Amino acid sequence: MTGMFTVCLCLTLTGCGIKEEKTEKVKDLEYTIVEEQDIPKELQETIEEKKAAEFKLTYETDDMLYVVHGYGEQETGGYSIAVKDFYLTENAVYLDTELIGPAKNEHQSKSPSFPYIVLKTESKNKNVIFN
Repeated sequence: MTGMFTVCLCLTLTGCGIKEEKTEKVKDLEYTIVEEQDIPKELQETIEEKKAAEFKLTYETDDMLYVVHGYGEQETGGYSIAVKDFYLTENAVYLDTELIGPAKNEHQSKSPSFPYIVLKTESKNKNVIFN
């Protein structure tokens, strides 16, 4: 089984004739947060290459879509990522996540961390919009 990557670039275009992307929710999507040991090898290798800076990418197999948002290098450990929204629109899959810093009273690792999240859902054959 071979996967397909999409690296997302965010551009803002203005001007005559540019159609605004519809982000009205059709339905919430079911997903699984994928543990590191369960990430497909090819996807894990790409995450390792990109993890130093913020990145957003997708990876598809025949029937599954993996959506990844990495927040780049952080000074310490203790970060987590919350999924604020993950839903289907008429034209796309929409993902909104939030990086949550370590709690003030939490013992933090002094070494840098590279927080990212991998969501797995059924393939929808649509573009992914990251917020």
